[in-house]
Formats: sequence, structure tokens, C-alpha cells
Amino acid sequence: MTLARRILATAALVFCTAPAFCANAPRARWSEAEATAYMAHQPYPVGGNFLPADAINQLQMWQSSTWDPAEIDKELGWAQGIGMTTMRVFLHDMLWQQDSKGLEHRVDEFLSIAAKHNIKPVFVLFDSCWDPDPKLGPQHPPIPGVHNSGWVQSPGLALADSAQQPRFEAYVKGIVGHFASDKRILAWDLWNEPDNSGGGNYPHDLKNKTDLMDSMLPHVFAWARSVGPIQPLTSGVWTHDNWADPTLLSPTETIQLGESDIISFHDYSWPETFEKRIVQLETLHRPILCTEYMARGAGSTFDGSLPIAAKHHVGAINWGLVQGLSQTYLPWDSWKLPYTDREPTVWFHDVFYTDGKVYRQAEADEIKRISAEQNGSRTIAAAQ
Repeated sequence: MTLARRILATAALVFCTAPAFCANAPRARWSEAEATAYMAHQPYPVGGNFLPADAINQLQMWQSSTWDPAEIDKELGWAQGIGMTTMRVFLHDMLWQQDSKGLEHRVDEFLSIAAKHNIKPVFVLFDSCWDPDPKLGPQHPPIPGVHNSGWVQSPGLALADSAQQPRFEAYVKGIVGHFASDKRILAWDLWNEPDNSGGGNYPHDLKNKTDLMDSMLPHVFAWARSVGPIQPLTSGVWTHDNWADPTLLSPTETIQLGESDIISFHDYSWPETFEKRIVQLETLHRPILCTEYMARGAGSTFDGSLPIAAKHHVGAINWGLVQGLSQTYLPWDSWKLPYTDREPTVWFHDVFYTDGKVYRQAEADEIKRISAEQNGSRTIAAAQ
């Protein structure tokens, strides 16, 4: 063993915090072939962005006082019943700061529940959307008639405090390192919409957030790689530039596409635009995962987008699962005009009512059909 390998092995042993979850040796960005081989041996990823109906945000989902594994088990059972194989699930840096061991335990419990339902989640570490001033403890109730009225950023305003960076590093290395060898996880989504302005509804949001985030994002990838996860890393592009032309990429997109092992993106537009963006990203020759789509009132539907994703062998994760405290069945325009005295003409996001009934049976049938077709072909391919 060379000196360098001995140093890496020693570092991995030092970082090990539990017999079942030891950090691996650091790794580089996966090659195109490595990423393709990994995703070819996974179930076809079709699922939803998951927040249980009784949580308004990721803090309420994961904090010990409001942790509800029974609700999670019930809802993931509904998802399994319509053929879903993955969930995209948001964590938060303050949860690690509050109770790292407790968070590890609850994530492990979540993974056990998900595995019981043949669901492999994608975990999101940081998020630049909505309220930039998250606070631990009890979360406020939903604002009547307003879409996603309690969602919080991670890290939010703390991004501007350079003294917080060691805490962010400990969070990334801690949570990814603890689960670095866990085959129940599909992927790590390191930062959701990092250059998002926060939704435009929070005047106190950081004015230079994108610059701060562009400085930190490469470190986040490096921190995650330093603990050697067996799962791929990604961060999804979501703005509307031509992703096939490097000269048109923003600095943020350049980092995201240049660092990600598998490519991920968001699209809430019409099917023809959805397909155009897939074709652009196919020029990068890596597996592709759409980690957000399906906003019925904006023209993005299961019927329109999911068959296109399947045709291109692109995974598809819609926003929302069960109608709940997040109120994401309400449209985005509810931020300006709350739906306090009327129901939306159609649900914007979400798939199930709180009693497990699907919002639209034809959608559930389409999800189940495509999941069965794609996973059947993958089983045949893996056996050959």
C-alpha cells in the first residue's frame, strides 16, 4: 500500500462513527461510463418530492417532536401502489446543528420505511427557495390559501456569515459520510436551485446570495466527495438558457453541470419545452434525472411529460405527493392572491388526497404503466 493510500485509509477509519456506516476513501467526479453503469442498475426513477401531509416544511418533518414515521409509512405505501420507486426528500443544515445523532437515526428510520416500499430516495442538502430565515422549533401554521407558505431555505441568511462555513462542512461530511455506503439511497442532490432569488416574496433575502453560493457550491461538492459516497452527486439546473452551449451557461450552471455525476434539471413548462431541454442535456452524455416537474396549471402534466421522460430514459420526480400543510395543490399565483374563498380550477401539484384517494385516476394509471414498462426493460437488460 502506498503512503497516499495509507493516509486515505487512516482518514476513513478516523471518520467512521458507527460500524455499519463508515466513510469511504475520497473520490473524484464519476466518469460518464461509471455514472451510466450505476443508473442502469437502479430501478427506473419515477416518484415525487416528498413532504408528509402533516409537515409544513423540512424542519417540521424531521425534528424529533414532530417526526411521524407512521404517516410516512402510510404515504410511501400509497406511492408504491402506483409504481413510484423514488422520493426526493429535503434535509436541513440546522437539523444537523440541533441534533446530529437524532437526525442520523431518523434518516435511517426513513430509509428503512422507504426500502420496505421499494423506494430509493434522493436527499437534498441545501435549498435557496422561499423563506431565508429558518428557525428551529415549532413552525407556524399554513397561511390560508397560500402555496408552500412555510418552506424555508438552507442555509438562508447564514450563508453570508463566513464563520458558519465549518458548520456547513461538518453537516455535509457528517450526513453524507454516515450514509456513504448505504445502498438504500439513490443519489445526493447537494443544492436545490442554488441561484434562486427565494421566490421573490422575501425582501430581506440576501442580495448577493448567488455570488456567495457560487463560492460555496464547489466546496459542497468537494466535501461530499471527500467521504467517498457510493451514490452519485448532483445539483439541478433550472433556468431557461441553452444548456447545450457552454458559452450561454451562467456561473452557477457551469458549476452544477461540471461537478454533477448525474445530470438533473427542473422543468414546469409544456411538453415540447420539456423534451427540448432533455435533448440539450443529452449532449453531456450522462444519465439525466428531472427532479422537479408537473404543475398542471402551467402546462406541465404527467400525461404530457412522463412519456417523454420515459422515451429518453430520463428519471422523473414530480413536485408533491399528498395534499397537506404545504398546500402545494394551490397555484403559485396564490402568493399574490390567496385562494381563501375558492378552490383552484385544477390542482397545481400533488397526487393524493389525505385519505389516499388519487386526485386523478388516469394519472396514477399512467405512472404505474410507465414504471412497469421501464423497470421491466431494466430487469431484462440487467439479466443479459
